[in-house]
Amino acid sequence: MNVSIILLNLMLALSLCAQTNLFNGKDLTGWKRAEIIDNGEIKVLPDGIVECNVGRPISGIAYTNEFPTMNYELSLEAMRVKGDDFFIALTIPVEKSFCTVIIGGWGGGLCGISSYDGGDAANNQWAEGVTLKNNRWYKLVVRVTTCVLQISLDQDLYTARIEFDDSRRFSLRSGDMDKTIPLGLATYETKAHWRNFTMTPITELRTEDKPHAAE
Repeated sequence: MNVSIILLNLMLALSLCAQTNLFNGKDLTGWKRAEIIDNGEIKVLPDGIVECNVGRPISGIAYTNEFPTMNYELSLEAMRVKGDDFFIALTIPVEKSFCTVIIGGWGGGLCGISSYDGGDAANNQWAEGVTLKNNRWYKLVVRVTTCVLQISLDQDLYTARIEFDDSRRFSLRSGDMDKTIPLGLATYETKAHWRNFTMTPITELRTEDKPHAAE
């Protein structure tokens, strides 16, 4: 076999080993129902999809294992099955702080991050309204590196790139999102399906992973 092909296969195998599947497709091992009053039922369907049912108003889960605070990429596929508010509230660690990536909030179409310098997803410069349909899968990718947070939904349907000099500029919106740390998913008066949730350590920085100010 050609040496280059062997090396390529080895690199592919190593990259796959580095990726962690955060959902095992069978049950909620590694997760717990967030300690939220009137949290909706959350279960794993026979096909491995995690179903988050409607809460009053919030439903959510929190990760129970150790999780990195920097240099990682998250990938998630999500569908809003019923409702007209956020079907992804992805709470993540950013070094010494936490924040929440919101997809479909404030009436169904707002995407953004809560919070930055005290401004929630509707009240900072990364807020954007997009058209989001029920019963359609969307892919969210989030990358966290030193001084840079990047978000993309279906590659370019919604994108945000935040350069920060101090992770303490991030915070959680008041309410129940603190019940989903260190890593969590939640919805607001909405039924959602989640699948293919993975975490990949970032071991080599791309150009876009580095703050422009450092160039």
